[in-house]
Amino acid sequence: MPEIITAPTLIPVPGGKTIEEFVGRASSKDEGISIAHMVAPAGWDEPYQQPQFDEFTVVLDGELLVDHDDLTTNHLTTKVSAGQAIITRAGERIRYRTEQGARYVAVCLPAFGIDLAGREE
Repeated sequence: MPEIITAPTLIPVPGGKTIEEFVGRASSKDEGISIAHMVAPAGWDEPYQQPQFDEFTVVLDGELLVDHDDLTTNHLTTKVSAGQAIITRAGERIRYRTEQGARYVAVCLPAFGIDLAGREE
């Protein structure tokens, strides 16, 4: 039987970013996938992480910056603008940040979990 999600679960994060999880561990108890709407203010960033999930991110407004390493451990930044998407794979060392702010949707397989994010101190 279809199940309607009447409202997202708000996931607390530092730095002024909001996460509204519609499907996932915190909201619907699904462990296989998470779907969240995120709003990151200008100048927001988070620590590097090496997640144990693939993440598919669609930028709706603004621009998201994704810091990552190439195969020779050179640090690179990929800009993802409104109307574009980026896929990061499990095990890649990445960091998300903004200069001007961004609104985006993220889908994680398996579902996002803080214990699976692999955030660096």
